[in-house]
Amino acid sequence: MGLCLVLSTGINAQTSEGGISTQMLQKMEKSHAASPTNKALFNAIAANSIDNLAKNFANEGPVDNVFSIETPKQSIHDQKSSGRCWMFSGLNVLRANFTKAHEDTLSVEFSHDYLFFYDQLEKANLMLQGVIDCANKPMDDVRVQFFFHHPLGDGGTFCGVSDLAEKYGLVPMSAQPETYSAENTSRASRMIAAKLREFGLELRDMVAKKQKTNAIQNRKAEMLCTIYNMLCLTLGEPVKEFTYTFTNKNGKAVGETKKYTPKEFYQATVGGPINGTFIMVMNDPRRPYYKTFEVEYDRHVYDGHNWKYLNLPMEDIAKLAIASLKDGRKLYTSYDVGKQFDRKRGYLDTENYDYESLFGTTFGMDKAQRIATFDSGSTHAMTLTAVDLDEQGNPKKWKVENSWGSSSGVNGCLIMTNRWFNEYFFRLVIDKKYVPAQTLEQYNQKPTMVMPEDPLFQVDE
Repeated sequence: MGLCLVLSTGINAQTSEGGISTQMLQKMEKSHAASPTNKALFNAIAANSIDNLAKNFANEGPVDNVFSIETPKQSIHDQKSSGRCWMFSGLNVLRANFTKAHEDTLSVEFSHDYLFFYDQLEKANLMLQGVIDCANKPMDDVRVQFFFHHPLGDGGTFCGVSDLAEKYGLVPMSAQPETYSAENTSRASRMIAAKLREFGLELRDMVAKKQKTNAIQNRKAEMLCTIYNMLCLTLGEPVKEFTYTFTNKNGKAVGETKKYTPKEFYQATVGGPINGTFIMVMNDPRRPYYKTFEVEYDRHVYDGHNWKYLNLPMEDIAKLAIASLKDGRKLYTSYDVGKQFDRKRGYLDTENYDYESLFGTTFGMDKAQRIATFDSGSTHAMTLTAVDLDEQGNPKKWKVENSWGSSSGVNGCLIMTNRWFNEYFFRLVIDKKYVPAQTLEQYNQKPTMVMPEDPLFQVDE
């Protein structure tokens, strides 16, 4: 009896500080009326998918796949069980640019496995060097925790494609095909992350004991040898030289077979540098428009480029995208693709599902509020390929090449209405030649630095 009294007293004390009291619970129980309607709703929801029940029948029907402006189609790839959408989208743009430069007479398929190897190696170095840079801060410091919480991952952004391809070159898919661990990244990534955390503690200890900088850097190099070996065992040793014959879209050989290094193949397919040829724009209604922001440590390579964004209204972003698409140029873009997504039809529209009627409540946050509360943010990169314009030149719908295989969506693509585009679009990479001079000036402002913990600055997966 005494124990029961102690527990009861503890519960009452807790409720006075904000816990759920008996009176509150009774009020909740009364608010859920035991009506025939609620019983029927429970029976339906308990036995069915919420999306199936919330599907807006008035918005059903065939998906309109006719576009007034559409770039040439290319093969659809599949990232499988990996978070490499950023790489697939970025390489989609590069291979489309190659085909366009050769007037649609040549095509190329780049190896994702090859570039992913160096992505993981560079992220490992970024983590270890970041730990060294912050070694004098306490373990619970937000930046120290950032490195130990995210030693490496398979997500990323377009700056990863540009920095990695320029540094290590590119190879064709035939020269280094996908391995199981490239297509299923979770287990290998967890093992490498565990090793990096162990190494990070060792490096912090070396700094605490005031060991010389050369000794610390030499030990870091030894650690990276271990990571390199783990990557070789899971992704394969990166190819150093290969022979290749370019083909047209029908697979017919064009020209002679040549021997290439990755850097030589990069020059043959991409040509010059990627960095410096594009700008990144975003739509973040929490922050002032026409201002530039840079995300600290939002990069793949320690000595590479942070993401730098120009924040623009959606109308300005649409104009940039349309200018590029009109010239036949695809674009790297990213979205919160899980919202209002009819996966079966490959269709994204704000009216696909009526959750409000199903649950008898409203979901009233706007885009800025959804970002601020972590309810929405960039989750997935896709390649923007088409837009449909009305008579006044305003966008009605858009199409993207996805990286979930050709059998998903609409022949591997997704179609989105402009109203969905405005709500769930976040990033776009565009060649500078399609950017007005005034916008370039705005992009070249001194950026405001923001931290990678910000709700919007998560990697694309």
